[in-house]
Amino acid sequence: MNVVQRVGRAWWPPLVFGVAVLVIWEALLAATDPEGFVLPPPTDIVSAIGEDWSVIWQASRVTGFVILTGLGFGILVGVVGALLVTRFRTANETLTPLAIAINAIPIIALAPVFNNWIGLTKPESNQAVVVLLVFFPVFINTAKGLTQVSYDQVELMRSYAASEWTIVAKLRIPNALPYFFTALKIVASLAVIAAIVAEYFGGRQDALGPIITQNAGLARYDTAWAAVVAGSVIGIGLYGIAVVAERLVMPWHHESEGETSA
Repeated sequence: MNVVQRVGRAWWPPLVFGVAVLVIWEALLAATDPEGFVLPPPTDIVSAIGEDWSVIWQASRVTGFVILTGLGFGILVGVVGALLVTRFRTANETLTPLAIAINAIPIIALAPVFNNWIGLTKPESNQAVVVLLVFFPVFINTAKGLTQVSYDQVELMRSYAASEWTIVAKLRIPNALPYFFTALKIVASLAVIAAIVAEYFGGRQDALGPIITQNAGLARYDTAWAAVVAGSVIGIGLYGIAVVAERLVMPWHHESEGETSA
């Protein structure tokens, strides 16, 4: 099966299903015209995107900056933490309970606290929410991949006098890559959710979160949904980047999955 056939096989079913849902959605609202219904037809949302394009684009840039910076730093901290707990017992005894404790905290509830600490309109407060939400999935998945290696393989490398860092580089990191990319696909959407919800509590007022709340409060649901669509596009784009990166870094992994499912 060539690349075009693989892309078609993967993307055509959800695309056809999505278009069918939109057509049914439009037809139902046109037929019933429910009074006071807060979900406008897709054509109204598309019109709102066109009419308020400059506002939606600026808001996407503001929220996108928070998402990308928070996502990048959260991934970095998660990977470094996983490497440390794998290599050093003291780090494992210190960082693992701390990471579990952080994950138990309702992270979104910390947004007002961060706003008071860092500043109500500063992006750092919302970035901190994104970092905390991204950190735990990356940390846990990467650490699992680094530690779940064959004992025989480790002992074989040690018998050839391989250093611990060589074992990490040659054995543990390649084994952890599938776990890491699984976490990456999970946090791609989590980062978008964290940034937009954090913006409900503070940050710049020209971001996606305030646009959704302000327009929903004024019953301009088409514009509010247009901002929701913009956030969805960012999340889908980040997920797609994670998938492409996974296929570039681990082409053998994708090919083996294809052979298994064929």
